[in-house]
Amino acid sequence: MSQSPSSNQKTRAFWDFWGPILCTLSLYTGIRHFIAEVRYIPSGSMIPGLQIHDRLVIEKLSLGRRSPRRGEIVVFNSPYSFDKVLSARKQPSNLKCALVTFPLVAAITGLRDPSCDAYIKRVVAVAGDEVSVNGKGEVLINQQLLDEPYVSNYCSLNRYGVGRCNTFEKKVPIGHVLVLGDNRANSWDGRLWPGGGFLPEGEILGRAVWRFWPIDRFGSLSL
Repeated sequence: MSQSPSSNQKTRAFWDFWGPILCTLSLYTGIRHFIAEVRYIPSGSMIPGLQIHDRLVIEKLSLGRRSPRRGEIVVFNSPYSFDKVLSARKQPSNLKCALVTFPLVAAITGLRDPSCDAYIKRVVAVAGDEVSVNGKGEVLINQQLLDEPYVSNYCSLNRYGVGRCNTFEKKVPIGHVLVLGDNRANSWDGRLWPGGGFLPEGEILGRAVWRFWPIDRFGSLSL
């Protein structure tokens, strides 16, 4: 039985309105999940190179084919979702995380869960490295001091030459990396996570490759 003209008109009107919206959302979701997305810097843990509210492009293709490299800035899932101590509580569903991380939803609704957050830090050690971080926040790889021109705010030393930052000395396991904030004196990173301190590569969402805002700092983030 064929539809009436009025029914066809209603169907067409529905798709004329909702079709472009649904296509835009699908395209946005697909690009965001598989190719690239935009992120902003919410804290000062990457100062001075990245400032609060900087807008970055996060590229997702390259780390699908290779492991992260030392010096790369990566965005990853919250330690509350993978650290074996922090993640002991019940985890939110993928649907909830998708909703609370969708642009403007959290701001409008107030919904938030620490397990759904994303963090941004720099890779300082990769699988197989014997890594140590001293009280000043300096990194040594296989007992050699790592050259880190992007770090200027190290932890202060007391009169005995002892730094106030957490020290760290371990071998990076296969499939993991160690990530630290460039602002060594003010960053919650692998030195402080209670479950072991290493970031599983599978938790990395992508690498920060470009800053597009503010315009006076527009440019590549490559070393």
